[in-house]
Parts: sequence; structure tokens; C-alpha cells
Amino acid sequence: MNFHANLLLVFLYVAWRFVAPLPISFEKRIFIGAGLFLISKYHLVLLIAYGTMFSPELPFALVFVAGWAFCAFVLLALLTLLADLISVAHRAMRIFGSKPMFTWRIRAGIAILSITMGGWGVVQAVQVPNINHFELVVEDWPVELDGFHLVQLTDLHISRLFQAPWVREVVNRTNTLDPDLIVITGDLIDGTTSARRVDIEPLAGLSARDGVIAIPGNHEYYFDSSLWVTEFERLGMRMLLNEHVVVGQGRERIVLAGVTDEAAPAYGFEGPNLTAALSEAPTGVPKILLKHRPENAEASAAAGVDVQLSGHTHGGMIRGFDLIAAYANQGFVSGRYRVDDMTLYVSNGTGLWNGFPIRLGVPAEITSIRLRTKS
Repeated sequence: MNFHANLLLVFLYVAWRFVAPLPISFEKRIFIGAGLFLISKYHLVLLIAYGTMFSPELPFALVFVAGWAFCAFVLLALLTLLADLISVAHRAMRIFGSKPMFTWRIRAGIAILSITMGGWGVVQAVQVPNINHFELVVEDWPVELDGFHLVQLTDLHISRLFQAPWVREVVNRTNTLDPDLIVITGDLIDGTTSARRVDIEPLAGLSARDGVIAIPGNHEYYFDSSLWVTEFERLGMRMLLNEHVVVGQGRERIVLAGVTDEAAPAYGFEGPNLTAALSEAPTGVPKILLKHRPENAEASAAAGVDVQLSGHTHGGMIRGFDLIAAYANQGFVSGRYRVDDMTLYVSNGTGLWNGFPIRLGVPAEITSIRLRTKS
């Protein structure tokens, strides 16, 4: 079933288990139900109004409030389900006999908690992220490159929710790290090139000794990736589309490869091709792969990649949701993973999609990585 049909099922469950039993008049229940239905269909309304649910061209305040309402609705559904499961378990064990557990007071508490957590989660989501510093020891990493400093940005989702001032501050925080190399692993934008041109302009200020290298994510393909590749290159980025570059010289060389996204073929573009990306790459040189989605990491390891940098998952956004996100991404959702002889790092993301803009216990990040030789 598609996204909108699934949300309809979620609404029907909330209407049945949360709204219908409320001890208020029928008219008030209809009013609350209608409001929740409209919130649950937020993305469908955007699709009808703008032709896409990924880029509402509305003022920041409206996108923020709409995101808050939708996130609160999702939390309401989850907490209602949790209350139902607890109630069923208690009844099965006869801990409280036949006394109903899911009372109107519990429902009121769930509503207040959903609204509060939803608002706080959106506030957390729109903050400029902190730096996540760590060192990564790589097998056979050259001594000459010990301490090579790489900064990863990913999933910025520049939109009406993440506008030019936010982007400028991300750029400033990144540049203060004085990295050797900056990489961006996809989903830089939500919107057309004309809608986002002002908001993306600060990206031209990114600065690193070995440059700024990027790949597209799935969201670039929703808005004509070919136009966006041109825009990103205008801003000084080197875009890798199933290809590689060699960074450095002599023993201080790194092969940096990048692939397209799995969404590409649906929009008439070439899908990810690791073989092409590594074709004619020099042997005996460490290989770093930029791949938006972490899935199929085993194939990357088998191809001789030493480090794969990915995003896409947003870290699951809500602590506990990471289990669902991991299931949808072959077990990879946040942080470091050892895949055969390769290290995979999945960033929580620098921003996130405005259609579900929430972070609870899963902070965004600007990722600062020092690559180290194994002693």
C-alpha cells in the first residue's frame, strides 16, 4: 500500500481507539476527528496544491506548525497503540481484573504528551546541528595520511524549513573545523532550482584543502537531478555520478568514489553502478565511497571499499523509531558498522525532510572524522 493509504489506516485507527470513546458530545468528536483527518492528509493536500509533497512553498512559520501538527498526530497514534497493548496485556494477566485501563484521563494525557513532544521534537529538528567528532581507524591506511580530516554533511534538505540563514551557519561551523576534505552524501535540497536558489547560495562558501565533493540523494531526483547537478557544480562542488576522483598525490592519495541513488532509474537517470564508479581506479590506494543509502554495503566491501559514508535514514529521528528505520535499511541506521573489511558510517543527517521534521533523542550532526592508521 502507498504512503497516503497507510496514513488513512493510521487515521482510522486513531478515530476508532482514541476519538470515538471520548466522553464528549458527538459533535465535538466529529470536530476533533475532522481536524485529525485533515492533519493526517497534510501530504496529500500538498500534493494537490503544489504537485509534490516534498516542497511546500509556504512561509517558515506555516511549515513549522504543519510539521508540528503532523508529528503530534503520529505520536498520538503510537501512544494510543502503546496504551492499547498495555491494556490488553493487563487484562490478559488479570492484574486489574476487568477494570478498563484506557480511560479518558489516559487519553487526555496522551493528547497533551503528543502535542508537547511533537513541538519539542520540531524545535530540536530545526536547530543548527552540533559537531560529531570521532576518529576512525582504517586497515592499511597509509601512515602519510594518518590524521586526514574529513567532514561529512548529508540530508540537509534545504527548503522553506531550512533556509539561507540556517545553511550559512552550517557552512560556518563546517569551515571552522578546517577540514582537508568536505563530502556531502545526498539529499541537499527539497524544491526546484528556482525555488531554492537563494537558500543554497551559502553552500558556495564551503572550503577545504581538497575541495567539496558531493553525490545526489533520492530527493534530487524528485526535482530534476540534471538541473541540480549543474547548480551544485556552479557552487563549487565536484559531483560524482558513478565515478571517482583521486585526491592527493603519491603515497598521500585517496580514491573517492560516488554513486547515484536507487531512485534514479524511475526518473530516467542511471542507477548506482559501483563497478563504473571504481573503473580504472589505481590499485593499492585507499578507497572511500559516497553512497546516499547504506543498503548493499556488503557489495561495497566486496569491491574493496575501505570506508563507506552514507545518510538517508536521519538516524530514525525518534529513539525507538531507529528499529523501524534499521529494518527498512538492511539493519543500518546510525553510526559505525563493520561490514567485512569495510567500515560503514551512517550519519544522522544535518537536516531532514520537512514532511516529518522531528528529532527526539536522535540529534542531527555535522560529522568530523579523523582517519587513522592502525598501530
